[in-house]
Amino acid sequence: MKLYIETNFLMSIATGRDDLAFQLLENPPASVKIAIPSICCLEALSALEDEIKRRNRFENELNLQISQLRRDKTSLFAKSLLSLLEQSLSENRGFVNDIEFRLFQAMAKVAETAEIIELTNNILRESLSTKIITKEPTDNLIIHAILEDAKINPTETKVFLSGNIKEFGTIQDLLNQGGITRYFTNCQEFFSWFNNN
Repeated sequence: MKLYIETNFLMSIATGRDDLAFQLLENPPASVKIAIPSICCLEALSALEDEIKRRNRFENELNLQISQLRRDKTSLFAKSLLSLLEQSLSENRGFVNDIEFRLFQAMAKVAETAEIIELTNNILRESLSTKIITKEPTDNLIIHAILEDAKINPTETKVFLSGNIKEFGTIQDLLNQGGITRYFTNCQEFFSWFNNN
């Protein structure tokens, strides 16, 4: 069986949204081969950069508020809030480091255990000429890579796991036509189905 994953899977590990995702990546069932388009690794790094920028903006706002609160010499509320914001500043930095660590850990595990679907000329041409997912060009490229790979072994059972319901959840008929028989939104759904089949 081949289990396709995409960027959202890596980010669900990095951000802690799916507590079973790293377990699945680290120790997949013996009959399951995990596959991911190579471009998902680049997209995950870009998502990390965006998260770091958001956290830096938040840190800048915290620093501004801390500076303002330090000026108030009489309010007990200001003193208490100052302490909380200084703690938030530290926690924010730790959180960014945690996200980065978990993403790199997930990507290292992908390099070790998953099949990487390379971007080919044909996949790129198909994604440019056929818009399966119209609003997100990267997701369109990802789905073309997965569908192209799914053609290789037509008799193999193929399933797809993605929490990106907005984009991938709307194309289940197309996935079925491409030989991908099941779509899961999280690891728990996949494990429940896998253990009952």
